[in-house]
Amino acid sequence: MGRLNNTNSQAYLLALVALLAAIGPFVTDFYLPAFPQMREFFGVNASMIQLSLTACMVGLALGQLFIGPLSDKYGRKLPLLVSISIFIVSTIACIFAWSIESFVVFRFIQGLSGSSGIVISKSIVVDSYEGKKMADFFSMLSLVQAIAPIFSPIMGGLLLNVTDWRGIFVTLVLIEIIMLFFVARFKESLPVQKRSTGKILNTFKGYGIVLRNKKFMSFTMVQFFAMGILFAYIASSPFIFQQSYGLSPLQYSLCFTVNGLAIMLGHAVVTKFSSSGKALITGTRLIVLMGILLALTLTLQLPLLVLEIVMFVFLIAVGMLLPTSSTLALGLERNNSGKASAVLGFLGFLAGGLASPLTGLGNILYSTGVIILFCCLCSAFFAYKAIGKREKIAEASTTNEDA
Repeated sequence: MGRLNNTNSQAYLLALVALLAAIGPFVTDFYLPAFPQMREFFGVNASMIQLSLTACMVGLALGQLFIGPLSDKYGRKLPLLVSISIFIVSTIACIFAWSIESFVVFRFIQGLSGSSGIVISKSIVVDSYEGKKMADFFSMLSLVQAIAPIFSPIMGGLLLNVTDWRGIFVTLVLIEIIMLFFVARFKESLPVQKRSTGKILNTFKGYGIVLRNKKFMSFTMVQFFAMGILFAYIASSPFIFQQSYGLSPLQYSLCFTVNGLAIMLGHAVVTKFSSSGKALITGTRLIVLMGILLALTLTLQLPLLVLEIVMFVFLIAVGMLLPTSSTLALGLERNNSGKASAVLGFLGFLAGGLASPLTGLGNILYSTGVIILFCCLCSAFFAYKAIGKREKIAEASTTNEDA
């Protein structure tokens, strides 16, 4: 087990899928430090600027539902070329936006077109690899998706020292052009004989097959709640560390970076397990334990050092759940990998959209603790529902990774 497609070199695929997987975090987080500057430029309140982020996330979520089936019918390369070209045009339009309303519309189009990289990067991996090799590639993809949200705001902040908010979008255009160059060299990974046939509307009907796969949906819900945890942490951490614990912006950035390394460590740990199933169950047990400790730490507002230690170990567990749930879910839907990837991506952004604002209700320490613990318990429920008792783990993992 290992490689299925020898058309593209492994080094090239690593670079390509890493760039594609980073689209989502970059398009949402890269311009965050420029929010105050943009508010002054457009002469609107903060909520209107925040609306541009919401519009982009909605576009990223909805776009995956359409791009997934299209890539199953027409292959991976053509949808990527078209969508990244639209992505470049919409980013240029953002630079020349004449009002906040036009900017929000262009951000929505950015999200729609940028969604192709998120969903098709997963499909390319499924096309090209199987078994342990596929699991390792998904760990790498999740690693990129963990690193990008950490460093993209930092990069955006550094750029603001030498340019304005428009300079951030100019930089994004340059990144997208590099992406387009990489995609142009890509040799199609989905053979014609494996593509969806019939009318395009029939292609979208394939979602029914995916959604009726109970085990696939169980693994997908593990990721849904894990993404809810991640976005709840990202949304609440500035207020928890800076307002409740009195850290400066620089001190908060350092804590955020250290915690990002914990997620990366969780991805790395996954590769040391003999199967994705065993890694998932271990991560699930750890996340429940640490979720309880984190909720108590936040509720009691224990010292910062205690919070940071608990948070670090907790995010290692989060880093273990994300790649393993993806691997096990997509291993069950190899013949519908585009649609399956789209469902995973859509629900991930939906989880973020639901969890993020909930952390701001009432006392942020209490609400964040409750939301995170709830998501931990739900992730554990669906993980055990999908895999079952411990003696079935090896069998379930082998079945998924041999699929």
